Amino acid sequence: MHIVPPYPVVPANDIAWITATDMIEVDRVMIEELHIELLQMMENAGRNLARLILDLASPDRVAVAAGPGGNGGGGLVAARHLANAGVNVIVTTTSPPGELSPTTAHQFDILHRMGVSTSTTVADCDIAIDAVIGYSLRGAPRGRSASLIEQLNTATAVVALDTPSGLDVTSGQTPGTVVHADATMTLALPKIGLLKSGTVGNLYLADISVPPSATSSYGASPDFSSSSLLSIAR
Repeated sequence: MHIVPPYPVVPANDIAWITATDMIEVDRVMIEELHIELLQMMENAGRNLARLILDLASPDRVAVAAGPGGNGGGGLVAARHLANAGVNVIVTTTSPPGELSPTTAHQFDILHRMGVSTSTTVADCDIAIDAVIGYSLRGAPRGRSASLIEQLNTATAVVALDTPSGLDVTSGQTPGTVVHADATMTLALPKIGLLKSGTVGNLYLADISVPPSATSSYGASPDFSSSSLLSIAR
């Protein structure tokens, strides 16, 4: 992926960087105080991720590896938008549909009804989407999550949603296997662990409809007035 999309460029020092704990609080404010639901944020994340991938490479075939939580749900939303754009999409999940979180299972059911292909492995593709583990990493990835991370690392190119799976977004440490992404699209505000990590690739920031009032206490909020995607210069 050698194309650099013409998104506004934001120097790293011009924007706030947050921890996993901070992002948990942002999500709480969004859902409990502002009544902006997880499905809405998931839709915004997935739509922006699909747009980024189309702008990066115009792929014919995309593989999506999705975990059971919100990060996986965002990857499944991206799969829908890419399929709607005519891309051949193949989805694999870390868990059976019955073990996905309700919102992620909802997204998987939509793909099933659309006839989007599924696989037990990360399929051969032009670009693979890493949506296995988000900011909620707890220790080294295990089991099928670790297996999918290893498979993602054999793909031609990988775009990670929010963070490369296996990276601690607060410390920047990798307690086990980790995705080595060519690009990462993080959400709302960039996570401090992404700043100096060599696993991130090119870093982008996506608008998921978080208002400045929910993030201003952490520092400068991003300006999405001209684009819902920004390029962060690290």
